[in-house]
Amino acid sequence: MAINKQALAKRRLIKGGNPDFVRPESWRYVRIKPRWRKPKGVDNHQRKQKSRGRPGLVKIGYGGPRLARGLHPSGYTDNLVYRVEDLEGLDPARDGVRLGHSVGRRKRIAVIKRAIELKFKIFNGRVDVNGG
Repeated sequence: MAINKQALAKRRLIKGGNPDFVRPESWRYVRIKPRWRKPKGVDNHQRKQKSRGRPGLVKIGYGGPRLARGLHPSGYTDNLVYRVEDLEGLDPARDGVRLGHSVGRRKRIAVIKRAIELKFKIFNGRVDVNGG
């Protein structure tokens, strides 16, 4: 059951109009990965937007719609959970659960069992609940 379909569709539409933000000169050298880094050089052509054909810079105007902010691609809101008590204020119909990185195995199993009982969508619940 997908929820927030309109917000996700709008985010997909807006993202389609945004340029592919790539690191400067990543297309030129294999050692430079394409993941975005802000150009900070004094004479950097991309930072100055000096010549046409250069990829765009990341700016605040390229942000997604406010309705879709904080949504997981499934449409649920993304909530970080560390304890069983953290599930109390959440609504299973619209809130998803992501277990914190520092949660140990015993507490992780307890949180997952309770989340399954309450019918939450769990994003990273890969653990054997039976204890094996």
